[in-house]
Amino acid sequence: MTEPPSRWTLVSRPFEHRNYRLFFAGQLVSLVGSWTQSVAQSWLVYRLTGSPLWLGIVAFCQQAPVFVLATLGGSVADGVSRRSVLVVTQATAMMLAFTLAALTLTGVVGVGQILLLATLLGAVNAVDIPTRQSFTVEMVGRDHLMNAVALNSSMVNGARILGPAIAGFAITAFGEGWCFLLNGISFVAVIAGLLAMRDLPGPVGEAKSESMHAGVLAGFRFAAAERRVRAVLALFAVTAVSAIPHSTLMPIFAAQVFHGDGRTLGWLMGATGAGALLGALTLASREHVEHTLHWIGGACFVFGTMVVLFALSKTLWLSLLLLVPLGGAMMIQLSATNTLLQTLTPDALRGRVIAIWAMIFTGFAPVGSIVAGSLAATVGPSRTLVASGGVCACAALVFARWLSKTQSSNESAPSGSSGAE
Repeated sequence: MTEPPSRWTLVSRPFEHRNYRLFFAGQLVSLVGSWTQSVAQSWLVYRLTGSPLWLGIVAFCQQAPVFVLATLGGSVADGVSRRSVLVVTQATAMMLAFTLAALTLTGVVGVGQILLLATLLGAVNAVDIPTRQSFTVEMVGRDHLMNAVALNSSMVNGARILGPAIAGFAITAFGEGWCFLLNGISFVAVIAGLLAMRDLPGPVGEAKSESMHAGVLAGFRFAAAERRVRAVLALFAVTAVSAIPHSTLMPIFAAQVFHGDGRTLGWLMGATGAGALLGALTLASREHVEHTLHWIGGACFVFGTMVVLFALSKTLWLSLLLLVPLGGAMMIQLSATNTLLQTLTPDALRGRVIAIWAMIFTGFAPVGSIVAGSLAATVGPSRTLVASGGVCACAALVFARWLSKTQSSNESAPSGSSGAE
């Protein structure tokens, strides 16, 4: 009898593919730079304005374009060479990072310029995110897709540990501008990796005479018709609006609650990233997608509960400990939702359906960021996060009730399930 593969074998499967190894190495370097810029940008905005509302506005400007344009980006991803699209988007993001670095290092940067550059980066991400997510299957195939999606999340969160740590040191020692310059340089790695790939399949979309509008609607029709896709996207939307914007308020907790500086912010963001890395590696070590819906609901409940407990904590070391399971639960829900969507979606629609996921992740969250920033300015950051986490946990309970009813009905009917429940 054949022994089941070890956890390490499952985790390392995607690395059997040369193109994925190139992608992983280049993207890891680039993401470290991106997280470094993200933390430095938040600190710069707060230093210039001293206002939690402005933190929410900047987050809104960077993420809102994804909500508006991601489905168009998904249509592009389904119809042309995804590698070519990624080279263009990464090069454009690199130029934006260099521009922000130049403005900051010369001392002329203002909030208005940050808002403009954040909006432009959001427009780039509207094309980059669905293209990059749906590009995974071209590198590893369907058999290793779940492991690769989880490894991608692990990569993001490994960078989420390193990036804030680097930013915390660099902000204090050199200033925010050098963080932006480092991010710009880091894009060279991912662009080089993309250009070095070979033997990639062509566009998966069939040649059609349909309009762009009809192509976009095809993704929404599929998401609305498939009940599991519909349910997890609805839960994800609630999470994106309520709990995910907790990170927008981190500079306030670092400065006001814990009386720290940029290094304190780096520790807080790094603790969340450490937990998210552990959560993503947990998913990467799974062989099948069974019970994915249970993982999504349970992770959402833990995420909301940890947000509430973090908001009530006044001690830095306890807050850092709470951020580890918080980050793990957040990433499990995020990655498991992504995996389930890619598993259930036909190849020709993958870019468009993942675009809906991206639209929610970086489109709904800005609304939550604005609300969180406004509430924090009125009632305080702690009360704001207590309410946010409570909404997230309650949504998970509603999802669990739906799942229970769905499984009860399935027990009395022939099942055509793909095993994702």
